Amino acid sequence: MKTLIMPSNLDQAKLNCDGIIMGIKDLSINMPTYFELEDLKNINKEIFVCLNKNMHNEDINLLKDTLIKLNDYNIKGVIFYDLAIPNLAKKLNLNYDLVWSQEHMTTNYNTINFWYDKNIKYTWVSNDITLREMQEIKENTKAKLMVTLFGYLPIFASQRHLVKNYLKTFNLSDNSKINYMEKEGHIYPLIDNAETIVYTDFILNGLKEKLILNYDYIVLNSFLIEDDKFREVLDIFNSVNGENINKKEEELNKLFDNLKKGFFYNETVYKVK
Repeated sequence: MKTLIMPSNLDQAKLNCDGIIMGIKDLSINMPTYFELEDLKNINKEIFVCLNKNMHNEDINLLKDTLIKLNDYNIKGVIFYDLAIPNLAKKLNLNYDLVWSQEHMTTNYNTINFWYDKNIKYTWVSNDITLREMQEIKENTKAKLMVTLFGYLPIFASQRHLVKNYLKTFNLSDNSKINYMEKEGHIYPLIDNAETIVYTDFILNGLKEKLILNYDYIVLNSFLIEDDKFREVLDIFNSVNGENINKKEEELNKLFDNLKKGFFYNETVYKVK
């Protein structure tokens, strides 16, 4: 099992991890920060480039050009949401793998196997399912799997600029990069850039679950986590084992007061109406 981090800056790429997931400006969403292609140079780790924006017609030329340019970089794979990417991959001679990552839809091994048969060898599994269901996926697919085990999780996305429209409607001025929404006693971070994205009010804690899941990659997300604390989090995940798990859980709980297990042991509360 390898550890990937979603870094907030290039300095974090030097931390003790096996690889990094990097978002690219104008082609990625839901990342702690966004980089230029040149920033991929001189990183001696596995690199997954996250091109997970819901693409529009005006994005296609930039997307195609970026996919081709990435052939010149030593990357492991491209993480995609929009089906434009596997369609373009059929036409382009790409020398890296693709990772299916449609967040709330990567929830079952049948669809994962469908993509695997189409040469999509990796899947980033959703956090909307239980630990048992994650294990079931592992038992029934040949695909290489990754899953987020630490960090704030996206729970809602809209291509409408909900915050900006609200400020405009009420003639308000606010240049904050991050806003917060209070609902029923919970505080949810939200960002309104290329899209409006609302995150969980809690930080996912999958430390103990790391010892249970036999996935190829675990992902630690640095979004809204201070640099020093994120370094400690990474050290805890790197050093945890069956003998010291209780001690490491205590160390993690001392760093944050809003850790939760998400849906690891409870089925999702989100229902289609």
